[in-house]
Amino acid sequence: MLNGGKKIIIPSGYKSSLSIRDTAKAIKIIKDFFELELAKALNLERVSAPLFVRPESGMNDNLSGVERPVSFNVKAINENIVEIVHSLAKWKRMALKRYEFSVGEGLYTDMNAIRRDEELGNLHSIYVDQWDWEVVISKEDRKIEVLKETVKKIYNALKKTEDHICSKFPVIKKTLPDEIYFITTQELEDMYPDLSPVEREDKIAKEKSAVFIMKIGGILKSGIKHGERAPDYDDWNLNGDILLWYPLLDRAMEISSMGIRVDEEALLRQLKEAGCEDRKNLLFHRELLEGRLPYTIGGGIGQSRMCMYLLKKAHIGEVQASVWPDSMIEICDKANIKLL
Repeated sequence: MLNGGKKIIIPSGYKSSLSIRDTAKAIKIIKDFFELELAKALNLERVSAPLFVRPESGMNDNLSGVERPVSFNVKAINENIVEIVHSLAKWKRMALKRYEFSVGEGLYTDMNAIRRDEELGNLHSIYVDQWDWEVVISKEDRKIEVLKETVKKIYNALKKTEDHICSKFPVIKKTLPDEIYFITTQELEDMYPDLSPVEREDKIAKEKSAVFIMKIGGILKSGIKHGERAPDYDDWNLNGDILLWYPLLDRAMEISSMGIRVDEEALLRQLKEAGCEDRKNLLFHRELLEGRLPYTIGGGIGQSRMCMYLLKKAHIGEVQASVWPDSMIEICDKANIKLL
């Protein structure tokens, strides 16, 4: 069905397994349980995080480079502009230094953001809520094996959370496979050269049920990119996305983007490739290039996406309170999709 020219997927005969009140209870259970499992698996401590930052700090994530941050003037600092964060990818690395974390130690936080340019739909809202995490690693640990082991730990925490929520609400059935599958974007392109990147993701996710697609951001043999990534946080050779197949919507669902962060060499290479070499003069980038920041691995895990998947909801608005076009609200209401 269409809403303002965009497709809204309406599952045939959809009816939520849980009432709105039980959904609220289940969301709390999922978030509390997973947060503790994630912290235990990755040796993380919870810290407070900013909702907004100064643009001149260079710490806001520009995502794919076209999304406009929400900004406003602050009276107390001479009407200077601050921006609502898009993510905390860079801030976390600075925080690890400030808190004096050692190799093998990390932090996590609740990250809330507003992405005003998001195209709204079943999986997309302008309100973003995720667990942001970051761990200090040694330079020698900047390798694909460390990335894969970290992914496995996160996936295991997700599996435990599924077991837990299904024990609390038996009407919900388990769907996660025992293991997550690993593949690079180039291997995926070689397998399905005639498909678009999104179609490839759907194809492999449907086949494997849970997949980690690695090496996102660089140009493939075909001359195109699998997806856009900012050049100044993930190393494009050491990153990836966790995707789960979601039969209810007949498509892949990304629940996490993560990676080993850029070192000095990778930052310079990717800034040049992206045509963003002017960023070298920003605070974050100077700190990194001058060797004053730790080497890290980190990422974000979507809270609402995870709840939507585990509770088998048709729309992300069933597990978070946001704003939606009137036409979308009307379509969803007629289809028994109760937006919060």
